[in-house]
Amino acid sequence: MNILFLSLEVFKSINESNMYADILREFTRDGHFVCAISPVERRYKGNTELVNENNSKLLRLKIGNIQKTNLFEKGISTLAVEQQYINGIKKYFSNAKFDLVLYATPPITFCKVIEYIKKRDGAFAYLMLKDIFPQNAVDLGIFDKTGPSWIIYKYFRKKETKLYDLSDKIGCMSLANVEYIHKNNPQVSPEKIEVCPNCIEVIDKSVDEETRNSIRIKYNVALDKRIFVYGGNLGKPQGIPFLIECIESQRENPRVFFLVVGDGTEYSILEEYAKKQNQENFKLMKRLPKEDYDTLVAACDVGMLFLDHRFTIPNFPSRLLSYMQAKLPVLVCTDPNTDVGKIAEDGEFGWWCESNSVGNLKKVVEKVLQSNLSQMGNNAIEYLKKYYSSKKAYSVIIDSLKEK
Repeated sequence: MNILFLSLEVFKSINESNMYADILREFTRDGHFVCAISPVERRYKGNTELVNENNSKLLRLKIGNIQKTNLFEKGISTLAVEQQYINGIKKYFSNAKFDLVLYATPPITFCKVIEYIKKRDGAFAYLMLKDIFPQNAVDLGIFDKTGPSWIIYKYFRKKETKLYDLSDKIGCMSLANVEYIHKNNPQVSPEKIEVCPNCIEVIDKSVDEETRNSIRIKYNVALDKRIFVYGGNLGKPQGIPFLIECIESQRENPRVFFLVVGDGTEYSILEEYAKKQNQENFKLMKRLPKEDYDTLVAACDVGMLFLDHRFTIPNFPSRLLSYMQAKLPVLVCTDPNTDVGKIAEDGEFGWWCESNSVGNLKKVVEKVLQSNLSQMGNNAIEYLKKYYSSKKAYSVIIDSLKEK
């Protein structure tokens, strides 16, 4: 079977370790041939290139700037992506007949590409729903449904509806996502929607005591405190002002240390806080070599997930899986609409509180300090093996194809 994978995820090889590459390798291991398209944004000054690997081809396609740029440039570049991807398929994959076209949100603007492949090849279209846009932008006040930006919302909502209509199957990250799509998109047949969770290849990335101590010393992270780490994107969805409130609330707690490693549109807010407050139990870092980053995260005690409390859509951060690989229990601070906190608590590998109460966060921190973190870390990786292995997502997609 020939598979076409469309994404705005940046990777240079399907042998990399990330959520999508891990799933694509499951296809190649089972004898299928994968053609994938990944963008090269203009800012990096790279050119389009075709990378040939075992049972796969990766087209690294030059496009405009989409990530970590202003809203205007992001919008223009996103709108141009469809035709750029179609042109890339025509030029580099003209001789391939695809049985399956696999794609993820964001973005929702691949409709024309999917239409093209379905019409040309009769491909089965599978959507891995990782983001519910434009409602997430409405939740954060970026768009509105009745005010000045209503026309932008309507445009993207129309695109979203068309994407669901074009898709033969929609794989949602969790049951809460399935229920949300059912409720807010009654035109979508219930038989079309299923759970296809965030998944990665299960690799034990925990570290031994010697490595744990040496990496903490290298980056001047406390040896004698419980280290709460947040790693990843620092943008509006993460509710950075509340994260700062939580860190501030623990200023006088001698048993905890907060480490934030990441980048994004809201990084400067955290940077300003760090400079002004000079808090002894908080450290902010922007970039690390990947190997050091993975080792440092694994040398911490608790992973943190934060989501803005205004969300009405059930986000499910993929960052969770990285923590689980490192055998870290997780502290989940989110809106009440996502089920990621409930899953962490039911699986006995984490704690949850709403991201609108510092008082509740303080209570959860006390629970953390009294918990057997080693056991909860073991629970985390066992849960990962059972529910979030890339083999799981592969099986869900393959089973859907068998049903068609």
